[in-house]
Amino acid sequence: MKFAISLFSAAHAPSSRRALQFARAVLAGGHEIVRLFFYQDGVHSASANVVTPQDEQDVALQWRDFIVEHKLDGVVCIAAALRRGVLDTQEAERYQRPAANLREPWELSGLGQLHDAVQSADRLICFGGP
Repeated sequence: MKFAISLFSAAHAPSSRRALQFARAVLAGGHEIVRLFFYQDGVHSASANVVTPQDEQDVALQWRDFIVEHKLDGVVCIAAALRRGVLDTQEAERYQRPAANLREPWELSGLGQLHDAVQSADRLICFGGP
């Protein structure tokens, strides 16, 4: 089965950890992840500036490592990212900001990428949100 997974909450939220556990279980079960789409506060997981207290799990780093290890498509909603100050080099230059903070391997893109993933997947699973 093919899954698209969308995360709406920041890395420190319990739903982010649950989403990561679910994503791991999907791959362990022999299924496929078409795309991981980080939306609303979920875009903070892609920021290189997230600092996790020493006594907590660094879920943002775990997401990054998971995406790299499995060569997954990790997409960050550009509108949500800009609103929350998560910028790649191109957007930092465009908006004349002093620095980019989008972590590799994420890429900025629009909601069309989520729509595309839904068309390719058998299931869309969402975590977090209002």
